[in-house]
Amino acid sequence: MSYVIGADCVDVLDRSCVEVCPVDCIYVGERKSYINPTACIDCGACEEECPVSAIAVDRVARRDEALNVHLEDSRVFFDLPLPGRSEPLGDPGGAQKIGDLGVDTELVAGL
Repeated sequence: MSYVIGADCVDVLDRSCVEVCPVDCIYVGERKSYINPTACIDCGACEEECPVSAIAVDRVARRDEALNVHLEDSRVFFDLPLPGRSEPLGDPGGAQKIGDLGVDTELVAGL
């Protein structure tokens, strides 16, 4: 189980969730942030801190069509090469060490 960030985060990027994440698993794209499901420890701190209620646990996201799209999109963000990149991001071991990525998935870029 992990958390997912939905469309309400697009163009907001408040970063409150990033600041409270104890395992540094929230990566910042150009228009939206993404939670690495491999690193997420399901603490829920990000969900409580989000000012726009864009974060939900995956079991809730699977039942909500709009959030379910972003659940799959988060997988794409980490598992497939992002636009302009030749390799997938994968699990780099923490968002702070690589900084803001400045790129989003095709889904988010197209919103």
